[in-house]
Amino acid sequence: GVFAISPYFTNTTVDEALPSTAVQSMMEGEVMMEEKAMMEEKAMKTYIGTFVGVGDGIHDAQGAAKIIPLEDGSKVLRLEDFKATNGPDLYVYLATDNKASDFVSLGELKANKGNQNYEISDGINLEKYNKVLIWCKTFGVLFGNADLSSQ
Repeated sequence: GVFAISPYFTNTTVDEALPSTAVQSMMEGEVMMEEKAMMEEKAMKTYIGTFVGVGDGIHDAQGAAKIIPLEDGSKVLRLEDFKATNGPDLYVYLATDNKASDFVSLGELKANKGNQNYEISDGINLEKYNKVLIWCKTFGVLFGNADLSSQ
């Protein structure tokens, strides 16, 4: 059977756990080989940002955005304590600006509340795509953005 899905969220909440393979940034008491450290330095950067809502009274997004490296070398974007106003056709973008003129889509926003993880494909330059946008595709409207800075 085909289910008709309303384009509007029924206020949904998700709470996804941090991936178990997330690389913990502080390996206590462990001495890292220099080479490994240099490699990890590059691959294992964590990026963190805080959402700023558009502030027009209608569109809003708040919470934290984190890009977390996983043990297999891949990365996830994690939204924590996330809350966005209800809206249709919301997507999560990594972008170069707040107008989504150059972006990579990470897929549809899973829910407008809660902790959630999005896979980031290999080869995306996070120094370039350093903003996370919550974007309404239908109307081309920004709900909120987070500027990522590497930790």
